[in-house]
Amino acid sequence: MYFVTFILKNLTRRPIRTVLTVLGLTVALGSMLGLLGVTKNFRSSLSETFEQRRVDLVIVRKGAAFQLNSEIPQSVVDQVKKWPEIEAIDAALVDMSEMQTREPRSPDDIPPSRTVLVQGWLPENFGFGDMDVTDGRALTKDDEGHHRAMLGSSLAASLKKKPGDTITILQKKFEIVGVFNTPSFYEREGVLTILKDYQELSGRKGVVTGFSVRVKKVTPDPDAEVEAVRQKMMTIKDEHDKPVELAPDRPEKYLDNASHLKITTAMAWMVTSIAILIGVIGMLNTMVMSVLERTQEIGILRAVGWPRSRIVRMVLGEAVVLALAAAFFGSLAAIAGTYLMALSPKVQGFIQPGIAWSVIAQGTAMTIAIGIIGGLYPAFRAARLLPTEALRHD
Repeated sequence: MYFVTFILKNLTRRPIRTVLTVLGLTVALGSMLGLLGVTKNFRSSLSETFEQRRVDLVIVRKGAAFQLNSEIPQSVVDQVKKWPEIEAIDAALVDMSEMQTREPRSPDDIPPSRTVLVQGWLPENFGFGDMDVTDGRALTKDDEGHHRAMLGSSLAASLKKKPGDTITILQKKFEIVGVFNTPSFYEREGVLTILKDYQELSGRKGVVTGFSVRVKKVTPDPDAEVEAVRQKMMTIKDEHDKPVELAPDRPEKYLDNASHLKITTAMAWMVTSIAILIGVIGMLNTMVMSVLERTQEIGILRAVGWPRSRIVRMVLGEAVVLALAAAFFGSLAAIAGTYLMALSPKVQGFIQPGIAWSVIAQGTAMTIAIGIIGGLYPAFRAARLLPTEALRHD
């Protein structure tokens, strides 16, 4: 206990440098955790949705640079529906669209708008059976052609909309018939409408962004059945007998290959690498200065019998305490930052606030590593000091 108290006293003797070092590491860690957390949240939300809906395969157009740019002829979906191996199918046209946040107050009034995730679904999508309709009703085949929509629960709450109200998307009014809740944060912040209506409105008639399927499991080897369907989809042809380049994958592999996730993950790790480098340099500078200023003190400790290993533990202990303080405040900053960003109209609905505990643990481990790496050289430098040389140091 005395040794820990001694380390803490060493740090509090130079409060300004200690605070600045912790602050620098906090900024580096906060930015790192923020990006890693957003990426993790996005992947976890999609993964949970696929798991709840018991999706076996996710299919998009092969070679699409971005999943939202994928276009598959709806005739392919109609063809797959008829396969005896398919239990259910869920097709959607997914898009980012402009939505007015309120009705015009006068003929000259231009209401503010925000970008929302809009999904056009087939009325028979199995996703309707897995969602929780909290107000109103679900969309049906009878709604086709009437421009009706459902709102995710979070979006409905932020807009203060309910069944019977209207929203305007791409300059077209939609009547709200229901509010729904799902495990997906992005669906809760989005709009759901009938596929055909949104195809016509967005100028993408006869196409879907992608679809997912449940495969009938009738043998003791369900994985082989899913793989057989996946292979069959790779040879599918359209109504003109031309091969359709599809990329059917298991949900986890789809998430691994998703271009938007790859981009955000790459950005997160790039920022992480820079943050680690800055953290190590900052820690190294702080601990070297600390050792130089305390050369005589270290000489006295060596003269009274402190072994070199204890000197190393002291310096590394100070570095680790600084790192732990930065990990605590950096985690708080990252969590608060995601909540603040989620309130911004420009990104509202696209950033899920909060940081997963696994990401915080990962960031804390990295910060401790920064402390150890940054403190190694000063620690061994201090341990190599001879008592006589240290005591003569001015």
